[in-house]
Amino acid sequence: MVDLLVAVGLVLVIEGLLWALAPGFGRRMLDAASKMPESSLRTAGALAVAAGVLIVWLVRG
Repeated sequence: MVDLLVAVGLVLVIEGLLWALAPGFGRRMLDAASKMPESSLRTAGALAVAAGVLIVWLVRG
């Protein structure tokens, strides 16, 4: 449970850095994502999930 809370905290730090350091870039990314087909967003999301699981599996063993 502690690891899950740490992971959520790290996600918030990374997301917060984007908006704190480069809000214009974040808006451009949101605009670009809103124009992408849903299938592309689903594929990118699935790949991100797979990469995250792989990283956790490699690090935590």
